Order: sequence, then structure tokens, then C-alpha cells
Amino acid sequence: MKALSVRQPWAWAIIYALKNIENRGWPIHYRGDILIHAAKTCTKKEYQLAREFCQGMGVVIPELISLRRGQVIGIVTIVDCKFSQVASGWGMPGQYHWKLENPREITPIPYIGQLGIFEVPDDLVMEVAA
Repeated sequence: MKALSVRQPWAWAIIYALKNIENRGWPIHYRGDILIHAAKTCTKKEYQLAREFCQGMGVVIPELISLRRGQVIGIVTIVDCKFSQVASGWGMPGQYHWKLENPREITPIPYIGQLGIFEVPDDLVMEVAA
């Protein structure tokens, strides 16, 4: 199954806080389900900036220490992708806005993330997503 690494707390926000836009510098043509992998790295500064942004969206995120990292944490459906020069909701200006729907939590799967879209063996996912 296709997967995307997302730094925390953004990965958490996609699965648990209805973050319905993923901001990327590149477009995606794929439509359908994709695993959300919580990347292993997150600096305190990155976390603080994300926390402030989320608070502006009315979302209180968990403390950094309690966020899962280095694991697949959920599944979401990519339904659209458009470039935007303006900020809108979760969308940042000058980015491709990947429109996300139907976030689902799964039993976390420890896994090493990669850049771009990558594949996670279906047998690993079927055990926890059933």
C-alpha cells in the first residue's frame, strides 16, 4: 500500500484533528487511500511552530513526547490536488494542497519512512486495518 511520511504533529492532525489539506511542493496525481507514516524526526522548534498554527485552527495537539514517531498511524483518502498561492484553512500559500478525506486510525506499525510516496507491504497493513 502507498504511504507518505509526515512530520509530527501534522501526522497526528491528519488522523485525529481533521487536517484535510497536506501541503507539499509537488503535485500528486494518485487518488485513493494512502498510509500516513509519522516521521521519526521533529525538532522542538518545528513542534512549537506547528502547535501555534494548530491553536489558530482551534486544535490543541498532544505534547511532543506523547506523539508516535517512526510508525504508520493511519489511513486517509487523497481526493484532489491543486496548487494555491493563498492560505486557506490548513492550506499554506505557494504549495500544492492535497485534499484529504476519511481519516482512519490503525494499530501503529513501526516502519522506516522514506521521502516521497513509498510502498508498505500489504500483509503488514492487512493485519492492523481489518
